[in-house]
Amino acid sequence: MYDVDRQGLCAIEERMHRLSGEISDYLEAEGRIHTGFDDRDRIRKQKEKILALYGADEKDWENHAWQLAHRFTTSEEITKILPLTPEGQADIDQVGACYRYAVSPYYLSLIDPDRPDCPIRRQAIPDPAELLPFGEADPMDEVGSSPETGVTRRYPDRLIIKVTNQCGMYCRFCQRRRLIGEHDQHTAPAVIDRAIAYVADHPEIRDVLLTGGDAFMLSDEQLESLLSRLRAIPHVEILRLGTRTPVTLPQRVTPALAAMLARFHPLYVSTHFNSPAEITPESERACRLLADAGIPLGNQMVLLRGVNDDRFVVRKLGQQLLKLRVKPYYIFHPKQVIGTSHFWVRLEEGLEIMDSLRGFTSGLAIPTYIVNGSGGLGKTPLLPNYLLYIGRDKAVFRNWEGQIFEIENHA
Repeated sequence: MYDVDRQGLCAIEERMHRLSGEISDYLEAEGRIHTGFDDRDRIRKQKEKILALYGADEKDWENHAWQLAHRFTTSEEITKILPLTPEGQADIDQVGACYRYAVSPYYLSLIDPDRPDCPIRRQAIPDPAELLPFGEADPMDEVGSSPETGVTRRYPDRLIIKVTNQCGMYCRFCQRRRLIGEHDQHTAPAVIDRAIAYVADHPEIRDVLLTGGDAFMLSDEQLESLLSRLRAIPHVEILRLGTRTPVTLPQRVTPALAAMLARFHPLYVSTHFNSPAEITPESERACRLLADAGIPLGNQMVLLRGVNDDRFVVRKLGQQLLKLRVKPYYIFHPKQVIGTSHFWVRLEEGLEIMDSLRGFTSGLAIPTYIVNGSGGLGKTPLLPNYLLYIGRDKAVFRNWEGQIFEIENHA
């Protein structure tokens, strides 16, 4: 023990009181930001409506193949579960004539039918704002970064292989909506062969990400074959898989899948939660299966207007993800993809959110804010300005509370 005089004790108590006050606004708001655990009764009722619609049972619901086969793809189907006006149905039909949509029964059950601004609804249900003529089909110039069909390479030591155009649910903000056609299809075997040959011919490639679409749309056997072929290349050190199925189709993550993936360590999974409303007992189970198999999980959130452009929503999401053993990895500034302008936010808004995290939540819960360089120039981190001045002898900073301090700058 050490002695603290009365004056020092009063100063400590004052600081502790101030720290408690720093978080009072979040504690007040946090209860209004629901997760799927909070809303499980409402979700259960929607699930029962969907099961009754298809004459299905719990065994069907837990089968990801059934979920895929019964995705909602027409306004007539959707309105049987969600209240839509005739105008609302017509809006969906108009967007659907231009952009494909499909929503898994599971993800549809998460939508609050009484909230037009439900963050799940905004991500899943077509919006007439998608027809606004702003943005580009391929703002990241994936075509110009493709040495082989299906391969995207922007960095010296790593690349992406797109293995399918299929997803469990087609997000309305998708950066690759140009690749979602009338039919789901996996990448042709000959294209995969050339992609793997490209990796084998370039010994500087040490990290390969399989994505799409969604890599988990491949069968266990297809994934195992791909991973085996890549793992057989001596210079490939890291294997990564990009999937949103823990969020939109958690039934896809099974004990058999997790056990198979565990054979290919070091292997990482990147997933994509955008809202605390997406965190449910089912998504928790999917993440637990992967984490228990020793697979590190990282989350790549996209900053979206009306979904998560709120400092408290992002803070709660990060904290909830850590409970699932998912590390908040990136916050992506929204890409200017055509048909997604209603989701765009300003850079200042993203920086304000980042500034609201440092010091107010665990460092583990703080992702990196990323802007993708136009024309395929790669990921660029964007940080609030904590360094105010750097000189020959000293540097001046501000901390998370806005207090100014300096340190000596000597070798």
